[in-house]
Amino acid sequence: MVDTRTADAFPATRVGITAAAAALPERVVTSAELQEQVERESGITLPPRLFSRMTGIDTRRVAGPDEHASTLAVRAARAVLRSAAADPEEIDLLIFASASRDMAEPATAHIVQADLGTRAHVFDLTNACNSFLNGIDTARAFILAGRARRVLVVTGETPTRSMRMRASSAAQVRSAFAGYTFGDAGAAVLVEQVPTGGILDVQTATFSEYWTAGGIDGGGSRHPRGDEHTYFHGDGGKLRSIFERIGLDVLRAVHHRTGLDWSDYEKVLVHQVTLPYLTRFMELARVPAEKLIVTVPELGNVASATIGVQLARINEKLASGSRVFCLGLGGGVSMTTMVWEKS
Repeated sequence: MVDTRTADAFPATRVGITAAAAALPERVVTSAELQEQVERESGITLPPRLFSRMTGIDTRRVAGPDEHASTLAVRAARAVLRSAAADPEEIDLLIFASASRDMAEPATAHIVQADLGTRAHVFDLTNACNSFLNGIDTARAFILAGRARRVLVVTGETPTRSMRMRASSAAQVRSAFAGYTFGDAGAAVLVEQVPTGGILDVQTATFSEYWTAGGIDGGGSRHPRGDEHTYFHGDGGKLRSIFERIGLDVLRAVHHRTGLDWSDYEKVLVHQVTLPYLTRFMELARVPAEKLIVTVPELGNVASATIGVQLARINEKLASGSRVFCLGLGGGVSMTTMVWEKS
């Protein structure tokens, strides 16, 4: 349960990430295999190697029929608890922060908690591909408010469930194309008070006038039923142009406020949709290639788990004092930046 004592009981001038882990399904599907399946089920022929040429994605992981969003989140969470030698009962708050979920109700966080054996306050937080970063920021706020000591933030992403495998036309393939970039993954972090470093800066920027640019329409009050509304649809080119227009101003604001530039960061973790998109980001923002952890050719777009997977891959290699810059991009449209220094 959340401790409701005052903030004075938990002096928290610094809050940081103390452990990170990821979980990937075993099944690997190549872009060639995916395109062949779409062509076979749709009865249409697409240009050779279309999926791989347009996205730069070679493979992605796909959850099996008995693997759910909660399954991947639980695997990552168990790995985090092991690495931190933490007892599940030491968790005060568990946030399931993901674009995916097991069901409309109850919150998937309850399913994760039941499997983990934690006894924390739990809730879901969703904001498309920014969910995980928003979850970390929310965990930090709870700790700074004195309402929790140790927070477990988890995500389990299964966006491949929203791929349209049977299309009626080439036009429908184009509308569904962004969904063919997806892959499945889980990630988890522990957030708690730290003696040095920690989360130094967080910025969020929203541009909600673009909410119609892409998404999954089903499951809410607008379209509560019907398979047609369960497929991802969107204009990938439009989303890319939106982020290109607004992104540089957001980055400049962070650099101005913190006084840090790319040379001050050990790594730069960026949400990755396609390889051409990532390459364009590097060109516009002038990020040195060696600062990035490139996952999209291997894993595809794993939604909000993208930053978590990258963080899990570098966390143990980072020295104390190393700074990491995180950039999240989410449908809606929103951007989240986070500057974190390892304790």
